[in-house]
Amino acid sequence: MAEAVEKAGSPVELTRDLGVGEFTKVPDEITNWIEEQRSWRESVAFADQSYHMTDHYVEGPDALDLYKDFAVNSFENTEPGKAKQLVVANPNGNYIGDAIWFHLDDEKFLSVGSRPAHNWLQYQIETGDYDVDGHIQGRPVQTGDDPNNFRFQVQGPEAIKVMEEAVDGDIPDLGFFNFGDISIDGVDAKLLRHGMAGEPGFEFWGDYEDGEAVKQAVMDAGEEYDIKALGAESYQTPNAILGWIPLVVPAIFDEGMEDYLEWLSVGDGLLSIGGSFDSDDITDYFFTPVELGYGHIVNFDHDFVGAEALKDEVEDPDRKKVTLVWDDEDVVDIFASLFSEGETYQFMDFPHPRSAACPYDEVLVDGEHVGVSTDKSYIYNEREFLSLAVIDTEYAEPGTEVTLVWGEPEDNDNKRVERHAQKEVTATVANAPYSEDKR
Repeated sequence: MAEAVEKAGSPVELTRDLGVGEFTKVPDEITNWIEEQRSWRESVAFADQSYHMTDHYVEGPDALDLYKDFAVNSFENTEPGKAKQLVVANPNGNYIGDAIWFHLDDEKFLSVGSRPAHNWLQYQIETGDYDVDGHIQGRPVQTGDDPNNFRFQVQGPEAIKVMEEAVDGDIPDLGFFNFGDISIDGVDAKLLRHGMAGEPGFEFWGDYEDGEAVKQAVMDAGEEYDIKALGAESYQTPNAILGWIPLVVPAIFDEGMEDYLEWLSVGDGLLSIGGSFDSDDITDYFFTPVELGYGHIVNFDHDFVGAEALKDEVEDPDRKKVTLVWDDEDVVDIFASLFSEGETYQFMDFPHPRSAACPYDEVLVDGEHVGVSTDKSYIYNEREFLSLAVIDTEYAEPGTEVTLVWGEPEDNDNKRVERHAQKEVTATVANAPYSEDKR
């Protein structure tokens, strides 16, 4: 990676305007994205998560020590059958990545999620003094390999009823973010109790070769409840109401990370930057775990990398994650420009516009920079266009009006984006998560 940065001239020049790769093998729409969005609010949604995430398998007597040294969250009182949100930061307290962490057995663990988090942990395994073995399975959609596991999810007001019918016997009595053994149509699987988009739900996984049989059994059980399988587009949209930012620039190009960049290969660590925010300094694209809403899980009961930098921020953060509700008329103007003479605004794909892995749109108050807006989606259930942003705390009060700049800089070279003019969009600050949590 270090060689690629030097050749490009800077990390920003290396990562800007690369576009995005294939997200998943799941089609963009299975019925249509509006009905699929309605399903998690009105009935039950089925999501296939088998293809777009990386898995990191870690096993050995020092495995928990590894996690305690590099994750911001606590690992006290863990045992097999427990799951956690795993968040890792660099020595300066800047966010690298996150994943869902599963305690599989006494010395055996799995995390499922972002490649940057797994790369950072694998680097520590290979260069540190830990008695552990680690292995990353890359995103199957990118590698072309079959996943080790199918990984499915059901969510929505009827999700529990569907799983009660689909599971052989009774559903285990699981606390939130606990998992246990089940069988579906005679196939052994693991079941995690959680939810998404503020609705109750389950995640379940097992051997990939059994995936189609399990999916069919669940879809059959859900037929009377109007179950809908989510396509790739609708699957990505709940983030806007859940308050989870899926991808930001990982803080791997930070001071003190030189040895890591020498170890890291380009194909394993590069995420593209897009959007109206434009800086030559890559550190302007970094966030801290606290700014991304993980302050409640940052725990100083262990001495993790980045702890010293985060201690003061947890008590008094400079920036905060919020939801931005885009002005309806301004969004309509973006589309209306396609039907009038003169310059047009950047085309907005519905329901999830994304021309870069890490979209960063500038947020202004009275013409002054106050933060950036990231992942965005139109949510039919809310009849609103929403984005997640990190902005200065003085402007983070719900109801505050801000201005968002929609459109790439004039000198953008992203082949996925047509020529266009930038558009200022009025937005109103709201809480993140945006919707009531019914999990």
